[in-house]
Amino acid sequence: MPIYALGDRVPQINPDAFVHPDAVVIGDVRIGAQSSVWPGAVLRGDYGTIIVGERTSIQDGTVVHAVAEYPTVIGSDCVVGHIAHLEGCVVHDGALIGSGSVVLHEVHVHTGATVAAGAVVRNRTEVPERALAVGVPASIKPESSDVQAIADGAALYVANARRYKEALRTL
Repeated sequence: MPIYALGDRVPQINPDAFVHPDAVVIGDVRIGAQSSVWPGAVLRGDYGTIIVGERTSIQDGTVVHAVAEYPTVIGSDCVVGHIAHLEGCVVHDGALIGSGSVVLHEVHVHTGATVAAGAVVRNRTEVPERALAVGVPASIKPESSDVQAIADGAALYVANARRYKEALRTL
């Protein structure tokens, strides 16, 4: 799988994590236990640091980047949907980033919050706990996130990563 050091920036991937062979991890990227990075995802810590907590899924085609001024931190028990883009933001534990969404510099997506599919969350936006960010640019809908659905999605991807580690093979 394409995992690269860049100078002194070396990925740190917990042995219990799953990184699909078609994902790319470069530089200062730290991936926690039971987390998963799926095909076509790119985590590029060339200028800044990327931290992925435990039991978090980074799904197919997602791009995670960081700049020197703003690391990208994704907490534990998070779900990052397909083809999302995260850069220089903080996603707190138990949050969901929907497919095709964009989350930009200095954004905080708090615990149990959801960024809806296709939403664009502009710089320095706060998405409060259990809120839903929806639209372009995103507007905030308080108390509209489904926390149980996020937990169920995170658990599903932990199980799926275990399945892939045990059964995936090249033909």
